[in-house]
Amino acid sequence: MPKISIRELDLAERRVFIRVDFNVPLKNGVIGDDTRIRASLPTIQYAIDEGATVILASHLGRPKGKPAPEFSLRPIAARLAELLGRPVTFAEDCIGPAAARAVETAHAEQGVVLLENLRYHAEEEKNDKKFAAALAALAERYVNDAFGAAHRAHASVEAIAHELPPAAAGLLMEQELRYLGGAMESPERPFVAILGGAKVSDKIEVIENMLGKVDRLIIGGAMAYTFFKARGLAVGKSLVEDDKLDEATRIEASAAAKGVTLLLPTDHVVADKVDASAAHEVLAVGDAAIGDRLGLDIGPATIAAYRAAIADAKTVVWNGPMGVFELEPFAAGTNAVADAVASVKGTTIVGGGDSIAAVKKAGIADRITHISTGGGASLEFLGGSVLPGVAALSDR
Repeated sequence: MPKISIRELDLAERRVFIRVDFNVPLKNGVIGDDTRIRASLPTIQYAIDEGATVILASHLGRPKGKPAPEFSLRPIAARLAELLGRPVTFAEDCIGPAAARAVETAHAEQGVVLLENLRYHAEEEKNDKKFAAALAALAERYVNDAFGAAHRAHASVEAIAHELPPAAAGLLMEQELRYLGGAMESPERPFVAILGGAKVSDKIEVIENMLGKVDRLIIGGAMAYTFFKARGLAVGKSLVEDDKLDEATRIEASAAAKGVTLLLPTDHVVADKVDASAAHEVLAVGDAAIGDRLGLDIGPATIAAYRAAIADAKTVVWNGPMGVFELEPFAAGTNAVADAVASVKGTTIVGGGDSIAAVKKAGIADRITHISTGGGASLEFLGGSVLPGVAALSDR
């Protein structure tokens, strides 16, 4: 890895500021999914074992630069204490006297403190240097373990890294960079990328960057219908981005010019509405019988073709479902792709909330090499963008 790791820092008896991603679903103080909290545990435990006082900081939701009780991290502190099996001091603010007192309390016991929501201060999202300096004043070391926030040039992600050099990657950040970076820079081949979801516009940069690197590009989900309409095929009321038709045509031409096999669905499951009880049938893509219905999943012929295209892969990156997998009648395509990816004898990387939900639902998450916590950061990284939170880390 090109960036300094937490493993290379002297942490004994030091106060270490760790930027984590605790932006979890929270409703009425109840955490809906603690995956992101669990993902940070190895880094936190490593710092504890090295004798550090651990200062954790995260954003949660969009409180718009002022305190809002529904976005408080207090419930996360309680859950983290349960997961760590040790007390976690909660600071009522992330800077100022309240934060300083909480840190000193924790430091006396080489404990753990969780600061209140960074976004209670508008300066966080403005990447304000004075705010970053106030955060840095709490600590002697800086570690970024929040890959999911690395695409944002925010004070706790970018500016603070210059206040406490050397800035190091946490174990989760290190893992993300190793797998995603390895896939893009030196993949074992065949290298297959699978992109799904609703919109071509969300994935244009990823597609363009992938076309210079992959052997096969598989496209599914609603984004496929923009390609179909660009070809002049009947798409009924399927989701289409009319302003991206030329882009779809250009992508197909670029794939052909670069010798990349671009796979699009050849059949699909159509229905008159997005409803599990809706009557549905399989049609060939482009069949005018779609009428005013819409496509909601890939069909059996496409599933077979996609399985075959994935089977011999040595590197797979998958982001985005093949259909409305949340509804059972339209889940077969996404489930089949999940099973095919899990069966690959090589490196498999899954990113994006829907794809992660799909592999968990299919019960094959433990057969995936790396499940990225990045979301938007993963897409930007795969699209070739330089992530501010990564760039700010010290080079090895």
